[in-house]
Amino acid sequence: MTMEAASIAVIIPLYNGSAFIEQTLQSVFSQTLPAEEVIVVDDGSTDDGPQIVERIALTHPVRLLRKPNGGQSSARNFGIAHASAPLIALLDQDDLWYRDHLETLARPFAEARSVDLGWVYSNLDEIDREGGLVCRDILNQTPSTHPKLSLQNCLAADMFILPTASLISRVAFERVGGFDERLSGFEDDDFFLRLFRAGFDNIYIGKALAQWRIFPESASFSQRMAVSRMIYLRKLVAQYPDDARRGRFYVRDQIAPRFFPWLVREFRLALMRGNPEQIRTAWNDLSYVSPLCRRKIRIVMALLLPVLRVDWLAKGVLPAGEVLRPFFRRILR
Repeated sequence: MTMEAASIAVIIPLYNGSAFIEQTLQSVFSQTLPAEEVIVVDDGSTDDGPQIVERIALTHPVRLLRKPNGGQSSARNFGIAHASAPLIALLDQDDLWYRDHLETLARPFAEARSVDLGWVYSNLDEIDREGGLVCRDILNQTPSTHPKLSLQNCLAADMFILPTASLISRVAFERVGGFDERLSGFEDDDFFLRLFRAGFDNIYIGKALAQWRIFPESASFSQRMAVSRMIYLRKLVAQYPDDARRGRFYVRDQIAPRFFPWLVREFRLALMRGNPEQIRTAWNDLSYVSPLCRRKIRIVMALLLPVLRVDWLAKGVLPAGEVLRPFFRRILR
């Protein structure tokens, strides 16, 4: 594929994003390599975001599709199903692209390769709700390594391949079946892991080509994300069981240590909120993952879990402060 033939479809899920969607679309229309298709998928919005898109469509080449609310995974799949370009660029409704985003990510697809290229992705700059810069090259601050070269690397930590910062081959997308619509969090990790496992190559560009907007109301902080985390955890445990004969302990050494601190945090937050249903769910989640961990964690949690079952005792063991954080950090080593 030459740069001249690099036809790109931009897919933007929209759900109550009226505060950001116009600026987001402006960053698409200012690209040095214009997109062939720009599709916004209204995922059941209740604000005036879709009306803003309709107004912009009067003067710019953007198509608005509508569907009942089903989450970002279903919105992305829906938009891609209605596009035809061979390259797919995903953009979240509150994120922004720098002007050379598409041109830079498309360039590797024009090069001859021995292994099919599944996706190209880049670093990002973090911005806050108002668009103020928080951190340049935010992926440099994460525990993940780039590009993705091993299964262990993909399982041991959040992958930090942001859809906003990626350009994807349609062939690769269709080969793995798109996004898992059960997931409303970790759907990107799940999707790119399946691309990796299917044998597609990936290229990482260390330069920030987009701005990633993070603020307290973001989906990253929602209860929906916590539920999706457990769906993804169970999916990984089922797909990558420990294999003692081959000396590969994906669950014990990568998956469980990755998710255990999150679940301790969720339990502590549930106690702080005092919500009985959330406390019960968080306790069940901890009870599920603890036996999957290394021996010393299993022993400690076997002693702690009966205590955590009793609300008033749990509040003494896991107070609002950070009492056990150093302890758990030591046993997770």
